[in-house]
Amino acid sequence: MDGKVDLFTLIFLVLAVVVILKLRSVLGQRNAEDDARRERYKEQARAAAAEMRDKVVALPRRDHPGGDTQAETATAGPSQASVVEERIRKLATGNAALAEGLLAINREDRTFDPDQFMNGARAAYEMIVTAFAEGNRKVLRGLLSKEVFDGFSAAIAEREARGEQIDQSFVGINKAEMVEAELKKGVAQISVRFVSELISATRDKAGTVLSGDPKRIKEVVDIWTFAREVASRDPNWKLVATQAAG
Repeated sequence: MDGKVDLFTLIFLVLAVVVILKLRSVLGQRNAEDDARRERYKEQARAAAAEMRDKVVALPRRDHPGGDTQAETATAGPSQASVVEERIRKLATGNAALAEGLLAINREDRTFDPDQFMNGARAAYEMIVTAFAEGNRKVLRGLLSKEVFDGFSAAIAEREARGEQIDQSFVGINKAEMVEAELKKGVAQISVRFVSELISATRDKAGTVLSGDPKRIKEVVDIWTFAREVASRDPNWKLVATQAAG
């Protein structure tokens, strides 16, 4: 270089200094605004937290040994257990032995619900009756105790050996009601009286009707007993006994 300052270079340097000063001024103003905004947000958050602390009531921990169970019940209203117990007493309709048996089951297994049980019993009854007529051992195995399954399976085997088959249509359940209940050695047992309607006929190899009537609806009354271990993780009940009722 010859020691002379180029005019254009000088102009660019001046402009650069001006731009830098302007940016510092602007950025400094924005930082100040951001700081003020953050302080306002902090104040608002602290005020909201204080307001929430005033409104929220802490619930006692369930595992706390000094928890006030009576106070919880008073504030929360009737417990689910008491609601189920009241429904059990109404369901028993004056049958003290049935009510006591159901209450004993409910006290040992708080998940027990009489309405859910009856819904399951109705579904199981139809499935078992249909599976037996069809000779479906796979379905029966999951719904019956070993002893009952062995009896049903033997009856199916005898029918198959004779070449007979059951022509059956399940019409429906007219009535289902619990008649007995007990808890014995950790095993809950409930007997249910079913009044159902079926169209059923047994045919031989040639299709000739041996018994029943394929065109007539017949009323059938059964008393079935279902059982399960209350401590078991398996929620399913199994059929442990059957009897025909008049």
